[in-house]
Amino acid sequence: MKDIPASIWTLLAGVVVMIVSFWAGQNYHLLLPEQASEQAPMVDSLFKVMVTIGTALFLLVQGAILLFFLKFRQPAGDGSDGVPVEGNVPLEILWTAVPALIVIGLGVYSVDVYERMGGFDSTSPGMMAHHHHGGVQMAEQPMRGSAIAAPLLADAEATGAAPVESPSAEAGPSKVETKLPTFGIGATPKEANQAPDLVVNVTGLQYAWLFNYPDSGVTAGELHVPIGKDVKLNISAQDVIHSFWVPQFRMKQDAIPGQATELRFIATKLGTYPVICTELCGSYHGSMRTQVVVHSEEDYQTWLEENRVAQQADPSRAIALRPAELSDQEFLAPYGHEMGIDASTLAQLHHHL
Repeated sequence: MKDIPASIWTLLAGVVVMIVSFWAGQNYHLLLPEQASEQAPMVDSLFKVMVTIGTALFLLVQGAILLFFLKFRQPAGDGSDGVPVEGNVPLEILWTAVPALIVIGLGVYSVDVYERMGGFDSTSPGMMAHHHHGGVQMAEQPMRGSAIAAPLLADAEATGAAPVESPSAEAGPSKVETKLPTFGIGATPKEANQAPDLVVNVTGLQYAWLFNYPDSGVTAGELHVPIGKDVKLNISAQDVIHSFWVPQFRMKQDAIPGQATELRFIATKLGTYPVICTELCGSYHGSMRTQVVVHSEEDYQTWLEENRVAQQADPSRAIALRPAELSDQEFLAPYGHEMGIDASTLAQLHHHL
């Protein structure tokens, strides 16, 4: 063993480190939940590279510590000083340059992933808003809520992004058109000029998420989306900063008072996934959770129609829930009206039940 040159040991150690690091990188999925969006593989590809490099660095550093601990430990009874060692310029350049190149490489790769996912900054086209004497009306985020969430969404709309006024050709003394910058993950470069299949306005407030579907007027406490469709979330906050995160989608976006943010994704797996607030937003931050349900197209349309009918019946009632104060006949009335059944028929049905 002692006759083996140090260069051979170094080579063997390097091979072992490479094998273990490569294995860890290829099995990164053991550390992550399943992928459920088109954007998830892009994030995971970056994570795989980081796990591979991180494992190699961990093994090198910890291996060196263990080697020096065993080989150069102080013998029993030896109270002499250690060998004086001065700086080694080539070694210092090496251990500075290698981490620097790794960090720069990962930074360039992460920016590339961010752009391919649809990331953008304040220079991207924002949303148009209109100033009136009564406040700000968001042109791209109509908050047509209903039921219990209606006043909350109205408040959220009133506290929308604070725009910087710019004069408009059509603006009069009481109306100013404003350009609002938007941050987040938007359309990918291939979809830059394509409208999303579904737009949902997301409002974060202590301590809940509210989801408004402007095309149908449905408002819910859960996010429901069809599989394989391009979904755009317009995210805002009513009170403090929140953060919208779906681990299986590998996507997270802050909800900031006074600042419009956006998240755009395509779900690829049917199922129910958690929606978590990852920004400390108050005493009950840990309970600010809901879920996103990925439906088939048929099931999504069924859910949407059921909630649309229920909420259009009486906007002052709770969303898709049966309030305790409603009788069976009152609760079934909107459904009967939709099916062409009058109140007397419902009463007879109830009598026989």
